[in-house]
Amino acid sequence: MEPLLIGESARGRGALTDLAVDLAAKSSGFRRSLPDGVAASLASLVRAMNCYYSNLIEGHDTHPVDIERALKGDYSRDPEKRNLQLEAEAHIAVQAWIDGGGLDGRATSEEGLRELHRRFCGKLPDDLLWVTDSETGRRERVTPGALRIKDVKVGRHIAVSPGAVPRFMQRFESAYRNLGRTERILSAAMGHHRFLWIHPFMDGNGRVARLMSYGILRESLDTGGLWSVARGLARNESAYKGHLAACDLPRRNDLDGRGSLSEEALAEFASFFLQTCIDQVSFMESLVQPDRLRDRILIWTEEEIRSDRLPPKSGAVLEAVLYRGSLPRGEVVPLLNVGERQARRITSTLLERGVLTSTSPRAPLYLAFSAALASRWMPGLFPEKV
Repeated sequence: MEPLLIGESARGRGALTDLAVDLAAKSSGFRRSLPDGVAASLASLVRAMNCYYSNLIEGHDTHPVDIERALKGDYSRDPEKRNLQLEAEAHIAVQAWIDGGGLDGRATSEEGLRELHRRFCGKLPDDLLWVTDSETGRRERVTPGALRIKDVKVGRHIAVSPGAVPRFMQRFESAYRNLGRTERILSAAMGHHRFLWIHPFMDGNGRVARLMSYGILRESLDTGGLWSVARGLARNESAYKGHLAACDLPRRNDLDGRGSLSEEALAEFASFFLQTCIDQVSFMESLVQPDRLRDRILIWTEEEIRSDRLPPKSGAVLEAVLYRGSLPRGEVVPLLNVGERQARRITSTLLERGVLTSTSPRAPLYLAFSAALASRWMPGLFPEKV
């Protein structure tokens, strides 16, 4: 599976370095532009978005509204839809673990990747832990965290034999260990393909690869979980899978690196991957531009007030929380110039509607980005629920 990294003297390496630098600057600027309270709430919505698009690539369509319902214990009566809700719940739990630093320093280690797989598959319903061999028709149960012990074929790619998987995982880990920052950013793309090429697990490799890359970028760029490449990959699924297939091909000629696989194809995939990352940062940045986000939220709030679904002056509370990141409850009364009882009524309604959140009855108020309101507050984040 060599090369695992693009050499400094390789063609296209300079352009890749420029993309990595651009991504780092753009991601950092976006993170700094948001108040901490808003960033934390947005990261929660991004988990649902990332889960939705990553599962969609695998052919599992569970809308973020249904994901949000599952997180509140509201599951579909349809067994198939319920299983997909549980799958989404597992994905979000694993990403929350990554966001909490659970994978830091271990995103490309065999031990870290096996734990990632174990955490994800360990939460899946039994129906989703079975895979069927396309040639023999035999069903095999996936063991969470266990390297595969069967031969597999993915499209035209025949993955390495089960006995060779540990050796390839050792090489994978050593190649991506102790890298400088630029190389680390590039490894999120290059390691993405090489992990899929090894195909170490019976099933779940695609989800693990995307979560691995998410973890690498989160740690190396300090993204704060505010954006995810999964949306861009899903929206360009044909190009994504086409690049992955091209990276499976052998070296094209004497100018195509010195490894067994094509260095040019790996560089092209890395370029596609990093450009997709930059596009997603730009997209999220456009959604939360203060004036535009404020206008969308306040237009929605005014409509709700006119329909008697929110009390008057609710918009002033939301606007204050948006700009400041959080709002102590004691400041609601002077902010609105109303009595304490009326202030409590307004905040209670906003909390019940799920547009504000708080850790306790006395704790500050924070903005909550709800999947149910995403089409109004964050248009384009994911398709509207039909």
